[in-house]
Amino acid sequence: RAGQDGSHVTAARPAGAGQTQVLTSVANAARLLREFGRGEPQLGVSELARRLGIAKSSAHRIVHTLTTEGLLERVEETGAYRLSVAMQILGASAQATSGLHSAATAALDQLRALTNQTVHLAVLDGLEVVYVERRESPGAVRMFGRIGNRGPAHSTGSGKVLLAFLPPDELERRLAGVRLVRRTPYTITGKEQLGAELLRVRARGWAENVNEAQIGFASVAAPIRNPVGDVVAALSVAGPVQRLDGDSLRRFARPVTECAAQISRRLGWGDLARAQEAPLWLV
Repeated sequence: RAGQDGSHVTAARPAGAGQTQVLTSVANAARLLREFGRGEPQLGVSELARRLGIAKSSAHRIVHTLTTEGLLERVEETGAYRLSVAMQILGASAQATSGLHSAATAALDQLRALTNQTVHLAVLDGLEVVYVERRESPGAVRMFGRIGNRGPAHSTGSGKVLLAFLPPDELERRLAGVRLVRRTPYTITGKEQLGAELLRVRARGWAENVNEAQIGFASVAAPIRNPVGDVVAALSVAGPVQRLDGDSLRRFARPVTECAAQISRRLGWGDLARAQEAPLWLV
């Protein structure tokens, strides 16, 4: 409806006792996006308004907003709209995360039982790691890796693994103009130093972090691969430094890499992918 100043006011559906109100504009935007999943890749504003049973002006405002936010894009040749590349990537990421969860569940439980430490599963978003799965150590001290938490990739074991296996041009693009934040006195903040560290990680197949993200904590991490061999996630064991320092930390490298390989196989990574030659930039 229109406000006193002539602006459009979003109505909300009434809520029952103990329920949260639903914003009609947001609900309509969600309904509109779902229309693109019914077999027609391009839709015009008039057709969307008809399907949703709303005024064409309302449909136009929703489409304009979604386009401004990068979720839809206008096809110049037809004047219709389609899902943007960002939406396609989002959908692919959701599907991949779902598959990753199914493939990793048993291995995460196994690794926690074997090491008696906290186990994390993480993915890369820009230059941050996002923790998507966690298995708590029975005697865990609260750490930095709760599900949904983020952290700078350069200062964690999981992050180093995920950065190390990026294509070199992609890694360079992500690091361009970025200042590596110092979390502790042990954090790597020089790009040349980080590059050398990532080469070591890639060569040996696992990464370690001792006091780099948080004083008093350490971790060891290994890569998880998709069917074509791309690294899509990292598996790590983390705990207090007094339990995971020096040789005791490196002792966990083998079970972590073996469990990561187990998850990779469940995702479809086969012998052919494992036998591929190393990229030329490692030579």
